[in-house]
Parts: sequence; C-alpha cells; structure tokens
Amino acid sequence: MPAPGTTALLLVDVQRDFLSSSLGSLRDGYADRVARLLAVVREAGLPVVHVHSAFAPDGSDWMRRYRPRGSIPCVRGTPGAVVLPGCEPEGDEPVVEKQTFDAFGRPELHPLLRSRGVESLLVAGLVTSTCVLLTAASAMQHGYLVAVVEDATADVPETHEAVLSQYSYVFDRVTIGVAPTWAAKAARQADALGAWPT
Repeated sequence: MPAPGTTALLLVDVQRDFLSSSLGSLRDGYADRVARLLAVVREAGLPVVHVHSAFAPDGSDWMRRYRPRGSIPCVRGTPGAVVLPGCEPEGDEPVVEKQTFDAFGRPELHPLLRSRGVESLLVAGLVTSTCVLLTAASAMQHGYLVAVVEDATADVPETHEAVLSQYSYVFDRVTIGVAPTWAAKAARQADALGAWPT
C-alpha cells in the first residue's frame, strides 16, 4: 500500500461519448495523450483510479434534469460508454462508476482514496468545464491538493483555457511531462500539512 501523502491520478470520463467534435483541435490525438499520461504515472509508481460515467438504459439512475430530455451520454452497453483505446484500467486499478458530474458524488470514492494514503490528486479527463472542474473542486474541498493535467483534459478550446485560468485558487495546472514532479512536491507538502480536515 502506498505511504500516506501519496499522489494519485484520478482519470475521469475518458469515454467515447465525451470525445465530441466540439472539442475542436483538442480532440486530435487526445487518447494518445491520455495513454502517455498513464504510462508516465504508472512508471512513476503513482496509483491510478478511473472514474467512468455509467447510466442505466431505463433512465432510473439519470440525473433528474436529463430525464425529460430522453437521452444522456454513456448509457451502459452502448458504444459511447466505451473507454477510449489505450486508456483502459490495468491490473488492480479501481474503477468507480458515477451518475453525477462530480466524481465525489459517489460516496465510496473519498474512502477509497484515503484508504490508499492518497492526499493529493492529479485530475485529467473529459470534459474540462464539467466533470473535471466539478471533481477537482470537490476534491479540493475534501482536503486534497489538486492539479489538473491540462494536456490530458479537453473541452471547447476557449472554454478549456478559461477554466484552467480562472480556477487557480482551486487547483494547479500541470502538463503530462511535469506531473510526476508535481506529484512528489504535493506529497511532501501534504505530509507537512498535518492532520486531515474533519
């Protein structure tokens, strides 16, 4: 088990339905960039936790706002719910399924991370202004130190940049190449912070 203070990668919604044409230039090569991030963090020995959206075909677990619309991304068993190639979980990397924008809406996520000694998070995935932002903000409010991996995250390009620029009080922004360096620094900082918030 990793030591307390560990940094983990939280990879959110890297699924076909979210890789839409609206991402523009950030769509090109996206899966390859995430695969590179996974290779980098695995090589550095950092734990990886995958979060996938997964909704029932009958609508029973859909967010209420979506029910009248009659459609939602990532319905179980559809091609859109499939993880992008090269971005799949490996070995014993846990997968948490969610039915909300915020991954911490799943009550098991926080205890899972804490049981593994995680105190800081690299967050990456789709989409920057929705599930990535809301998950990163929730993580920070749970007490984690957080960085968003900007080149393994995507949105409409202008929106992507706006979110990364406007929320510096919530999270740091890092690139794939410096993610392990940030992780080591964050782990040291987390150790120095003392008691976990109650």
